[in-house]
Amino acid sequence: MASAPGLLAPLLGLGLGLSLMLALSLPGSRAADCRSLGPAAHLTFAPAARARWLAPRVRSPGPLDHLYGTVRRFLSAVQLNPFPAELVRALLNEPASVKVDEVVRYEAGYVVCAVIAGLYLLVVPTAGLCFWCCRGQRGCGRPVKMEHKELACERGTFMTFLLLTTLVLLIGGVCAFVTNQRVHEQTGPSAKAVPETLLSLRGLVSNVPQELQAVAQQFSLPQKHVLKDLDGIATSIGNTIHSQLSGTVYETLASLRSLGQALQVSVDHLRALNATLLELQDRQQDLGRAVSLRRERLHDLLQEPGCRGCTESLRRAGDLELGADFGQVPHVDDALRRLKGIPEANFSSMVQEENNTFNALPLLASLQMADVVKELKKAVAQQPRGLKTLAKAFPDWEAAYRWSQALEKVENSSRPYLKEVQRYEKYRWILGCGLCSMVLLVVVCNLVGLNLGIWGLSAREDPSHSEAKGRAGARVLNVGVCLSFLIAAPLILLVFSTFLVGGNVQTLVCRSWESGELYKFADTPGNLPSSMNLSYLLGLKKNISILLAYQQCREGAALWRVLQLNDSYDLEAYLDMSQYTASLEQELQNLKVNLENVDLLSPAGHRDLQALQSSGLGSLQYPDFLIQIQKPVVNTDMEKLAQELEGLAQSQGSSQLGKQLQEEAHRLRNLYQEKVLPQQSLVAKLNISVRVLASSTPKLQLETSSVLDRITHLKGTLPTWATRILRNESECFLTREMGYFSQYTAWVREEVTQHIATCQPLSGALDNGRVVLCDMMADPWNAFWFCLGWCTFFLVPSIIFAIKTSKYCHPIWKRLSSSSSEETQLFHIPRVTSLKL
Repeated sequence: MASAPGLLAPLLGLGLGLSLMLALSLPGSRAADCRSLGPAAHLTFAPAARARWLAPRVRSPGPLDHLYGTVRRFLSAVQLNPFPAELVRALLNEPASVKVDEVVRYEAGYVVCAVIAGLYLLVVPTAGLCFWCCRGQRGCGRPVKMEHKELACERGTFMTFLLLTTLVLLIGGVCAFVTNQRVHEQTGPSAKAVPETLLSLRGLVSNVPQELQAVAQQFSLPQKHVLKDLDGIATSIGNTIHSQLSGTVYETLASLRSLGQALQVSVDHLRALNATLLELQDRQQDLGRAVSLRRERLHDLLQEPGCRGCTESLRRAGDLELGADFGQVPHVDDALRRLKGIPEANFSSMVQEENNTFNALPLLASLQMADVVKELKKAVAQQPRGLKTLAKAFPDWEAAYRWSQALEKVENSSRPYLKEVQRYEKYRWILGCGLCSMVLLVVVCNLVGLNLGIWGLSAREDPSHSEAKGRAGARVLNVGVCLSFLIAAPLILLVFSTFLVGGNVQTLVCRSWESGELYKFADTPGNLPSSMNLSYLLGLKKNISILLAYQQCREGAALWRVLQLNDSYDLEAYLDMSQYTASLEQELQNLKVNLENVDLLSPAGHRDLQALQSSGLGSLQYPDFLIQIQKPVVNTDMEKLAQELEGLAQSQGSSQLGKQLQEEAHRLRNLYQEKVLPQQSLVAKLNISVRVLASSTPKLQLETSSVLDRITHLKGTLPTWATRILRNESECFLTREMGYFSQYTAWVREEVTQHIATCQPLSGALDNGRVVLCDMMADPWNAFWFCLGWCTFFLVPSIIFAIKTSKYCHPIWKRLSSSSSEETQLFHIPRVTSLKL
């Protein structure tokens, strides 16, 4: 029984392998995925668009915003008329046909302001001249010399109003200083922004073809990745086929190894059974004769009359005959004949060789696919037809040239004007600073005069000092009045000139720009001359709406869509790679893997298994063997019988009989040792082989048939499975490589529509132009003349209150009265009283 596990282990492995194979099913039946290849790597493309973007300009919120809002509301009240489309059209197309009355009608608010400014310019200097002439004759501005009851009230009222007016002038002067400086600071950057904006707009169309060519050249980046992936596609597909088929193939080969071991064990046991059986049959004849001889001899001795106590032994000696008859068992010659020379194949070596062949599948796939991969690389190296003409097909090169020339002309012609603007702005700034300083000097004179006057009125201890301080305060106030009269004319001239320019810019340009009326005016046919028409400048066949173009540009529309070139340029048509990918897909269909070298079972092994299947091992009558094996070799226990004979020999009265019994006992022992024990060993050996074969052969026959069917099935289906895996991997590979091209097309679409052929710089330039002109220049400009005009008109009450207040700063004579009590005054200050004799 020691050799039974040698067959049990292979059979157990064989059964487990077959059950696993049946459970595995087809690899293609599992959900196909592309995890073996992984996703496409992220590609980083170099920007192809030149820097033409303008940083959006935005005025930061500040404390002057409320002032700007007030000025805008004031200008809206001054200019109530809507945008003068007819007047502007005539001015742009036929300036000579513009009628003055139409201009005056539109500028009615400004005309009213001009009348007010003219009156101011006429009245204030004239009043000043009259005042000084009158004062020179001591008829105007004479001091109050006599006290009266309303003196304190009048003096306090005039001083209070003068102080309030001075504070208003101070606030206006400071605001005028700040806004004047703000205008000066914004002029330089605003002037520099004009050529920057024009330069950006020049590149809007002119640089597009070169940048599109640079975009098309970057197709080499996904090409390089695909070519790199193609270097390993064959090995990758081979590895995938190997990994997906390895479970089935390895289990099948393991089952073959186990079946080969089981076949070898079964054949060995069958041969051992046959050899043992023949030897048993030969020995059985000799043993039968020897046992028969001993039985007859014992029968004669134990039946002699002098044998005492021999009855039981005689009965035992009568049973001394052979038990098992191995001549009655079936022959195995036919099975041995069919299994002659089996196993012909070395299953361990065969399985190892098939394992090596299967493990070399990736290398085999690389060799088989080398030519197809070479053709694939040639197909990938080609550039799609659309990309070749991406730049050349961009329409209207002549339009780009005309656009660039027009903007360059505008840029060159604007530079001298911008320099002149900066130069005149410097003069305006100097004049503004000077006039603001004069206003502040008037404020200082008013404040110093008030302080000296109040100080002189409040000094009681020293009347002489109080009179000197009062007269000094009056003189300082008069200096302020003199300055006010002197600067009134330049102030009103500067205010009105800046008001006329800044106000019209705000009401005529900025207000209509913000409301969109300016775009609508430009879109109306005939309003703009041909030299300013965008469609004419670009040489377009269709008129484009500037308002619609502006709105589309802000939304990020492509340039050809804004210019209505969709009929002649379709980006998606040039990015269509269907033909390119179809060519790659067609080449991928040529990838093939031949698995003919993976044989799984050699012809010799196949013959061995077929011989085992047809050997008839399973049909042998093993129970007949077991019946004889279970019988004893000799029916009587010869050892026990020999012991009984030895005991009888000692109890016999006749020494001759005892000696004969001793000899027979010795001969029985010798027969047992020489014949029976070897026969029993052969029976035990036969028992092992019979039982092993009886327990394994039925299952072995079934499993041999199953393995043969499985191998036959695998030989037919392995190429199909491999082809299915190959197709799936090819599709996954194509999908991944198309991911590179998809990244490229997505990048091209974004780069072209949002950076190269985008019209967002146009909307950005318009927005920046409005911010520069209206928010950064017009607002502080208008705030400047507003604050300066504020100071200009408040100079009039300042002059009046200063003159009135200066009268009360001189020494006042106190009139005589019957009462010695002093009058109650706002400033209760005792004064020197003079009496005329």
